[in-house]
Amino acid sequence: MNRSLPKNLGLVSLAQLFSTQAVAYDPNFYVDFAERGMIGATVVTVVLAIGALFRLFNTIIKVRELKLYQEQGIETSLNVQELHRESIWARLSRALTRAVPVAQEQDIMLDHHYDGIRELDNRLPPWWLYGFYLSIVIAVTYIGIWHFSDHATSSSEQYAQEVAAAKKAQAAFLARQANLVDETNVTLLQDEIALAEGQEIYQDYCAACHAPQGGGALGPNLTDNYWLHGGRIQDVFKTIKYGVPERGMIAWKSYMRPTDIHKVASYVLSLRGTSPPNPKAPQGELYQAEERTTPDHEEESKVLGMKLKEQ
Repeated sequence: MNRSLPKNLGLVSLAQLFSTQAVAYDPNFYVDFAERGMIGATVVTVVLAIGALFRLFNTIIKVRELKLYQEQGIETSLNVQELHRESIWARLSRALTRAVPVAQEQDIMLDHHYDGIRELDNRLPPWWLYGFYLSIVIAVTYIGIWHFSDHATSSSEQYAQEVAAAKKAQAAFLARQANLVDETNVTLLQDEIALAEGQEIYQDYCAACHAPQGGGALGPNLTDNYWLHGGRIQDVFKTIKYGVPERGMIAWKSYMRPTDIHKVASYVLSLRGTSPPNPKAPQGELYQAEERTTPDHEEESKVLGMKLKEQ
């Protein structure tokens, strides 16, 4: 009784295992199994049918060979077999060139001759003809697509697109170059457009302290030759950029781009020697202006001014 208990428990566990697996089976398992079996059987049938057809074709070929032996003799039959023994490349070459063997050139020789030179009536090679026909198809397709449809751009349209892309890239490059200006490489702008833009910036940010015409108010007079922090373009640029906190002038680098500081600094220096109404008394040290610019420096300023036009 006790010895049979483990066996009974094993049978019960095995039954539960099979019952659990049966429940876990997909309800469509047998349907799928039947479909796969039918597909496999179909594949086998097709393979067997192809093999039968292949044997049938071989039998037909043998029958035709025997018939050829009877009608045309053994020699002709052997020539046909030799033709079939040729390599694929040899048959392909003959099909593409349609060359007439030298031994048979007499059959295609024309009647006329020039100084003893005879002409053969050879056919054009198929590869040449097919290439010629293909070039006609390509030409017609090209003309139709590029000249009578909207599916492709013409050379002039491609040129216009490339020019527009180049101008965009040039503008981005000039913008990067212009924004690289600082107090170490700044030059005096003399371009009228750049100075006009500098004047607008001056009226917006600087006129409140230096007067609209630069004569000075809370800030110093900008029209005389006396400067508190230097009168070179580098000095003016640096003063605007970092400001003078002890005198109440903020650092404008947080509010202006380097290009804007460049323009307004050049405009400030253009006010030197003008006569504003009620100018403020001179402050700072006398600054003797350097010689205007050398030809190279002047050219450099013009080029940089052209860059700033793009901003």
